[in-house]
Amino acid sequence: MVQHTPTSVVTIDRYIIEQERLYPEATGELSGILYDVALAAKMIANKVRSAGLADILGSNESQNVQGEVQAKLDVLSNEIIIKAMDHGGRLCAMASEEEPDIIPIPDGFKCGKYVLLFDPLDGSSNIDVNVPVGTIFSVLRKTSSGTRGEMSDLLQPGHQQVAAGYVIYGSSTMLVYTTGQGAHGFTLDPSIGEFLLSHPNIRIPDSGRYLSVNDSYEQLWDENVKTLMRCYRGLERDHKALSVRYVGSLVADFHRNLLGGGVFAYPANAKRKLGKLRLLYEANPLAFIVEQAGGAAYDGTRRVMDVQPTELHQRTPLYIGSKREVDLATELLSGVAVGVGG
Repeated sequence: MVQHTPTSVVTIDRYIIEQERLYPEATGELSGILYDVALAAKMIANKVRSAGLADILGSNESQNVQGEVQAKLDVLSNEIIIKAMDHGGRLCAMASEEEPDIIPIPDGFKCGKYVLLFDPLDGSSNIDVNVPVGTIFSVLRKTSSGTRGEMSDLLQPGHQQVAAGYVIYGSSTMLVYTTGQGAHGFTLDPSIGEFLLSHPNIRIPDSGRYLSVNDSYEQLWDENVKTLMRCYRGLERDHKALSVRYVGSLVADFHRNLLGGGVFAYPANAKRKLGKLRLLYEANPLAFIVEQAGGAAYDGTRRVMDVQPTELHQRTPLYIGSKREVDLATELLSGVAVGVGG
């Protein structure tokens, strides 16, 4: 008779509850935020899946605070997250890449002790050509004394995050999150509508396989950045050549490199001296995840999560991924050798 080894099916709700039990002082508020994010992700996944059939592809003919044209799914995803999160009594404020200012909790709803920052649909310019897109989120603990959230609650450095994560809507929908106890991935089973634990305790390889960078800006890079890219390609320092894989959707590029090893780079350049990516909505949450997985994140000057934000929509250069590759960026761009270097 064939012996079958019993397997444990762990939903994201069950996993969060089990983790919460490790901390007797936990109030359940942070767990509730993660439940609500997972619910919003399921709703967005459904919209992304049916976008081509529901007339929600294409531009909305409006612009976000960055001056970028909003996709219809951008606006819809933003609304889904706000409505999923604003009434639970766990948040005192929110901020979105698509909104210019703080998103307050509506009158009549209880305010909690956390704030949420999010990019509702990263890579949305790729929706019309069926490239994977994603949602990124960051949770911080309220530091101000009032009942409602203030700007100071949102403008905290990344090392103050209590949770962060992303959802990738691709051939399957996957949610990866951390609360500072490792990075864990859950894949959505559409037949039962549940996120199931599929990637416990993710560890990024120390050395990369992939380089994700937009080469079209090469003529605008500083010489030290050009040197770094030549190293990544195996043209200098006898560094192992990395395979170039660039989707142009941050979540998709980051997810591949997190699982397979690699580095995503968006350097500052002559036109974007402050970089392009958003510190609070993209760089900080992904930096928290990659560090929990054994990787690193650097902005060309310092560790990303040590940057003190001064603006809600602050931009930053970003080098994120396998530790060896990010250490090489640190050495070549700052002149300080870190770890194993190149």
